Amino acid sequence: MNLSELVKVSAAVSKTRSRLKKRALLSDCLRTSDTSLIRLVVSYLSGVLPQGRIGLGPAMVNSVLSSVATGEDEVDLSQVDRVMSEIAHTSGAGSKQRREDLFGGLLRRVGEPEQRFLAGLVLGELRQGALEAVLVESLSDATGIEVAAVRRAVMLSADPAAVAESAFSEGVSGLARYRLVTLSPVRPMLAQPVDTISDAIASLGTAVLQYKLDGARIQVHRDGDEVRIFTRQLNDVTERLPEVVERVRAMPVSSAILDGEAIALREDGRPLPFQVTMKRFGRSSQVDEMRQSLPISDLYFDCLYLDGEELIDRPLTERLELLTVLLPDACRVPQVVSSDESEAATFLAGAFDRGHEGVMAKASDSVYAAGNRGSDWLKIKQAHTLDLVILAAEWGSGRRKGWLSNLHLAARDGNDFVMLGKTFKGLTDKVLKWQTEALLEREVSRDEYTVYVRPELVAEIAISDIQQSSQYPGGMALRFARLKRYRDDKTVDEADTIDTVRSLFSGAAP
Repeated sequence: MNLSELVKVSAAVSKTRSRLKKRALLSDCLRTSDTSLIRLVVSYLSGVLPQGRIGLGPAMVNSVLSSVATGEDEVDLSQVDRVMSEIAHTSGAGSKQRREDLFGGLLRRVGEPEQRFLAGLVLGELRQGALEAVLVESLSDATGIEVAAVRRAVMLSADPAAVAESAFSEGVSGLARYRLVTLSPVRPMLAQPVDTISDAIASLGTAVLQYKLDGARIQVHRDGDEVRIFTRQLNDVTERLPEVVERVRAMPVSSAILDGEAIALREDGRPLPFQVTMKRFGRSSQVDEMRQSLPISDLYFDCLYLDGEELIDRPLTERLELLTVLLPDACRVPQVVSSDESEAATFLAGAFDRGHEGVMAKASDSVYAAGNRGSDWLKIKQAHTLDLVILAAEWGSGRRKGWLSNLHLAARDGNDFVMLGKTFKGLTDKVLKWQTEALLEREVSRDEYTVYVRPELVAEIAISDIQQSSQYPGGMALRFARLKRYRDDKTVDEADTIDTVRSLFSGAAP
């Protein structure tokens, strides 16, 4: 398959909101693709570069993109893959220029749509509407394999493209190899947000309530003396957390897969800020020194596998009973089981009082749906809000093409403004239309991607907290920012100041 053909499919998928049309477009694409290229087709349609990060940052990509002419060559996907692999393996003196030359050479051969596609793919910013659930259905249509079998294989695999390759080359028998095994990570089950604990109880009835710790999600595997620790993104961080490895080896089991959180705690048991915990994950050297100065605690809230038995299809309450036998209270995330709103509210208040992020509410009979964000797991968090000023907005892509989407957010600092982050979350179609018109009326300049505006609009932004950051001049950044509403009742002079943000940050800092 040529790159231009794939880009046309991607564009068509982006333009339609119909799930059935997306499914038909993708299944036709998969069905007509060369089997040897299926893995690349699925990866690219998922917005994933198989090589991962290849040493091309936004500045370099945008510089090359703006400086090269367009071409008319028909470039095969295998040719794209070879160039990306060569870039990924380029190192040593002069490697930066070599990577830039290789990427530029590829871009010069293709047209503008293909150039944009490749740039988005390299930067991990390719939003084309090919959601995994639709891809799973399309793969089922294209191969004739029942969707449940495809979905389970993808659920248990860290690589949906590999599942597609197996489905096309081996059929349903090829999917049998995808199962839960120790030392091979699966994507974590995820939760949907709800506004209140009452909403959670109303939705679930009797629920397992667990503290939502603001640490780093970890999936711990043990097989005999072999221990592996994986992050939420399935990166292996075993060597960075030796104290966790030691504790897991001391557990009275021969094999296990546990889901939990790694978190740095104060002496009184209250959590340190998230970015402090993450220092342990960002350092691969001086681990012993970091272990002494910043010890990590590991607390678990689920058990997926135990002593040779796969547990993901068993109800949550049964999995937790096994976890209770395996681990003492101090090693498990605090929990209660309740259907009473008052008791649930008290439990949530206790989580907040102890400095935690909130509460997870889980259906007591829920199975573990790896990689799924369903309605069986709900999260209730304490959100802060700030009234911030809009400095600019970036043009959207995919479904949001033609609208100003990603907002640049700032706090007041006297007569100036200090940028704290960006967000494109919380924007409905109605808001996107209104804000595009409102921002264009206030435009003062623009570049290829961004429209800069007069600082006149104030927006109420919900955040989970403030974290330390070297990316922005104020040394702070918003975490999980989301638009709640525009404040047409407030002027810029009434927006929150940088001192207010510092105060909020200091309240969470150690």
